[in-house]
Amino acid sequence: MHYIYKTKGTCSQQISFDIDEDNLVHNVQFVGGCNGNLKGIGLLTEGLNKEDIIKRLSGITCGFKNTSCPDQLCKALQNL
Repeated sequence: MHYIYKTKGTCSQQISFDIDEDNLVHNVQFVGGCNGNLKGIGLLTEGLNKEDIIKRLSGITCGFKNTSCPDQLCKALQNL
């Protein structure tokens, strides 16, 4: 299933991704933000279980912000 999540508190404005019947995440794409880093996040999370992504990336902050693009991906996955 395809999902779109509007981010809060980050340079990126939106995350889109797919989750298959086994809870594996695919095709993570960010709109806005640090292009190279976010492409890397997409590739590194490809095919991983959503719970594993949440365990690894939840709570990461960016500079003075209390969240980050990886943390926002976790929030999107938790809100499913």
